[in-house]
Amino acid sequence: MITMCMNNKLQFYYKKSAIFIVLLLLLPIKQSAAAYNIGPDDVLRISVYDHDDLKTETRVSADGRITFPLIGEVIASGKTPQELEKEIATDLVKGAIIQDAQVSVIMVDHVSQQVSVLGHVNKPGRYSLDSDSSIVDLIAMAGGVNETGDNRVMVTRNVNGMQQRNELNLRDYLEASDSIAPFKVEQGDVVYVPKAPVFYIYGEVQHPGAYRIEPNITVLKAISIGGGLTLNGTENDVVIKRMNERGALQKIDVELSEPVLKDDVIYIDERWF
Repeated sequence: MITMCMNNKLQFYYKKSAIFIVLLLLLPIKQSAAAYNIGPDDVLRISVYDHDDLKTETRVSADGRITFPLIGEVIASGKTPQELEKEIATDLVKGAIIQDAQVSVIMVDHVSQQVSVLGHVNKPGRYSLDSDSSIVDLIAMAGGVNETGDNRVMVTRNVNGMQQRNELNLRDYLEASDSIAPFKVEQGDVVYVPKAPVFYIYGEVQHPGAYRIEPNITVLKAISIGGGLTLNGTENDVVIKRMNERGALQKIDVELSEPVLKDDVIYIDERWF
């Protein structure tokens, strides 16, 4: 009866963990209504209604300027496409070039606002941001965390010339999205998803090998994750090989209720008949 109850609890636990990983893998990319900010090297497509000869595709210069027919240089950097539309339209009207000019500015390539996503995600690379992109949005753009990735994410950011490192837990932002403020990513951020911590179990278990560590895993749960004991296995005298503070490997006799730590090697001994 106790074994059945424990197995039911473990099944619920792993189903919950699986649901979380699926959320990361399949999370849809949020479509933000916030406006993009134009920056150097961005590529813009500009057109004026009913004036096809003014249609222009141009790259923003390093100092944030573009050149548009009939009105010359315009400062684009720092503006939204909507703000730039209004400015070009105003210049065309003021110069008596076009009355009631209707201008469209489309961002073709948003190079200036990009973030690198590295590590254990399905599609590492560089991704463009909008002004409302959060860490969850960015991980979704990168295809989600892969099966070997951790729940933790490292975000490295340049603040006043100094490297600032933020460690975030994606589980917090997914499970408590109503009570925790989104972490907004910024241009130049480097996002890294490390490999998930694992433990190892060997000896008289059905499926020896390496397994992902989830919260509150005990030695007893670790044995269940390894498929349970073989007919020759015993839960008595379980030994863990663990690194101490000096980096030396030591053997520890443990109870079944004790927690399993990162890189622990659990050995299940053979039963003596």
